[in-house]
Amino acid sequence: MLSPRTTLTRSLALLAAASFALVACGDSDPGEAARPADSSTPPAERHSATPRLSLSYDGGILVLDATTLEQVADLPVDGFVRLNSAGNGRHVLVSETGGFRVLDAGTWTKAHGDHGHHYTAEPSLTEMRFGGAEPGHVVVHDSRISLFSDGTGQVDIVEPAELLRGNPVATTFTVPQPHHGVAVFRGDGSVVVTRGDDESRSGIAILDKERTEIARNDECPGVHGEAAASAGRLTFGCEDGILIVDGNNIRKVTIPDPYGRIGNQAGDHGSPIVLGDYKSDRDAELERPTRFSLTDTRTGELRLVDLGTSYSFRSLERGPGGSAVILGTDGALHVFDVESGTRTARIPAIGEWSEPDEWQSPMPNLVVQDGVAYVSEPASKKIIAINLETGAKVAEAGLPHETVELAAVTG
Repeated sequence: MLSPRTTLTRSLALLAAASFALVACGDSDPGEAARPADSSTPPAERHSATPRLSLSYDGGILVLDATTLEQVADLPVDGFVRLNSAGNGRHVLVSETGGFRVLDAGTWTKAHGDHGHHYTAEPSLTEMRFGGAEPGHVVVHDSRISLFSDGTGQVDIVEPAELLRGNPVATTFTVPQPHHGVAVFRGDGSVVVTRGDDESRSGIAILDKERTEIARNDECPGVHGEAAASAGRLTFGCEDGILIVDGNNIRKVTIPDPYGRIGNQAGDHGSPIVLGDYKSDRDAELERPTRFSLTDTRTGELRLVDLGTSYSFRSLERGPGGSAVILGTDGALHVFDVESGTRTARIPAIGEWSEPDEWQSPMPNLVVQDGVAYVSEPASKKIIAINLETGAKVAEAGLPHETVELAAVTG
């Protein structure tokens, strides 16, 4: 069974811009060569980029226009799937039973000198596939996508720009033992990868570009989740604290409780502070936490903050200026200054809710893109968009299904 995912960073706009710029310098034209293979309709040029949302449900994936929240497509899929942005402004990685499949959201920008040309087309599930059994974490970092297949221990490193060209190419390697793990590619060619087997996980290792181990830390029981902060620092959650990776140095930060699991994190490339969840009941079958963690990757200081309500692993995001944004079960968006741990806003969003007993069940999701918070509410079959700077609701729409996961692309 796959465990809840985390995302490394939500600051993907710069990576998307770099990706389409790379495409513009290549031989292929995304307005033609990258047209969805099963579409006979030519792309339409738009006056500006068209961000889109993807929402999974039992039996398919909905694609919406992120500005209007109007439905663009309803794509059938079999079984439970997970959604992760590919970081190139256009594609979404869909975790299926046998690996990762690429969803083309049908929106992109082609760089042309000092400006861009913007296009939309029909969304489609492509035939581009990666990985193997039990696809797990997807991490976008330093202009690469790292895909970890839990069932095989295979790690696929993919260039987001290659997906824009329609090329399903990857470099791969396999960790010593399959486990529910995660890998993070770094710009110098090294990879930070978790260590474990099918029974337990102990920590992380740093592999150089030849995939030779150069550093290791096994003081992180139950290692899970990752995030990226400023200055290239990375964090990985433990059941008794968190690991900070700074260059090839690995530092363990402990917590004030005998047990304190930080399993899901959200980072921001412009901030040294990493937002994390925090669970302190080792024996709980399902703990609904009310505290969250803020870890300063410069100093190793870890602060615990009381939210005043519970939240889920799908509740953590980063907002404008690196702020922490958390969707509480009280139905509100709670915005915090990460340096001080002070709440700066409470924005009503949806009705009160409770995290379901099964993590695969429909539950509210939060995604922040370009200063807008998108919140899905399965109980009422709707989605809303809120401007985080003003607190104003800018769009709302009904949905035909109870949705499970949510991912966004910039276009």
